[in-house]
Amino acid sequence: MITLYRNARLIDALGERYGDLCTEDGIITSCAPLCWQRADRVIDMRRNALMPAFIDMHCHLRDPGFPEKETMETGMRATLKGGYAHLIAMANTDPVMATPQLISTNHEKANRLKLCHLTQAAAAGEALGDALPTDRASLSRLTKVLSNDGKAIFSDEFMRNLLLDSGKYGFLISTHAQPERKIVERDINLLREVGGNLHIGHISRAETVEMIRRAKEEGLTLTCEVTPHHLFGWDSGYKVNPPLRTRADVEALIAGIIDGTIDCLATDHAPHTPADKAGGAAGISNIEHAFQVYLKVFQDNGIPLTRLSEMLSRNPAKRLRLKAGLFLPGYAANVTELSVEEESEIDSLMMISRSHNTPFHGRKVMGCVLRTIIDGETRYEYSKVV
Repeated sequence: MITLYRNARLIDALGERYGDLCTEDGIITSCAPLCWQRADRVIDMRRNALMPAFIDMHCHLRDPGFPEKETMETGMRATLKGGYAHLIAMANTDPVMATPQLISTNHEKANRLKLCHLTQAAAAGEALGDALPTDRASLSRLTKVLSNDGKAIFSDEFMRNLLLDSGKYGFLISTHAQPERKIVERDINLLREVGGNLHIGHISRAETVEMIRRAKEEGLTLTCEVTPHHLFGWDSGYKVNPPLRTRADVEALIAGIIDGTIDCLATDHAPHTPADKAGGAAGISNIEHAFQVYLKVFQDNGIPLTRLSEMLSRNPAKRLRLKAGLFLPGYAANVTELSVEEESEIDSLMMISRSHNTPFHGRKVMGCVLRTIIDGETRYEYSKVV
């Protein structure tokens, strides 16, 4: 099937231009001011924006073990509404994702659902602890990411060996740093000592941004991410982990986006039941409106849409070694159609995630996801998953 998306505002990390995008059998074949290739289907974009579909480096699907919070299906449907094509789901399920069989089972389930792509992260330590390592050699043959997210790694020796194993087996370490400044400083020091593949999760403090900036200036290779809620909320008691910080911290995070210190935008989508939240559970359900929050923050701070696409698509794809995230021939035809000019509003009553936990109900944001295309197939159109 050859599909031509005509008359689009094409935005990726390489630039912005008006033109046509042509895909065939799930792969981009051309991107040009005018594509003359014969097409089985022509869709007029009416000059709406197209971006490479988003990749979330950090979310929680709660599957298996917590269907009252979220299931893989409900989470992926919310994902498509948010414009995402690929998820990295954390390992804090029940049972914990600590064996190759559990990783394979979740990947097979995602394939059967045929909604979006999944990389199921594996636990770095048994029971998400830092005493006994998992079988990282076997796990790395099935997943590109290991993480104890939800729990910090306090053992220096465990983290040192984890970094060494990441270099040996080629997986990415996604960290949960709490206390943030102490753990990030320790991890950077260990990275300097032994090397490895380090990705620092959900940073929230000005001091963390500065530590990562200095490490990169020194020549260390690492990446990091920031969430929508840590860019959009401050001085709030709404419980997330790490907490919402001060306005000064938010300004430092935005500066880190502008100067390239922060690489990726990740949701840390963490659905909970109302009873969980009332009992003090930390987390926010946000993947279906994360783009709108980011767009609002970027527009308010004069950050170009090309940088937004780089952080939502290109940089995560590079970190995960995926041929995605750009409008280039041979790349995956994972595309999101967007309205980027209109003001919108977060409405928790319209969320399709099983959990609606957010402090941002009624907040004004920007834009809207109109269509999500995965492997050349439309999986979401405005207001419905198809």
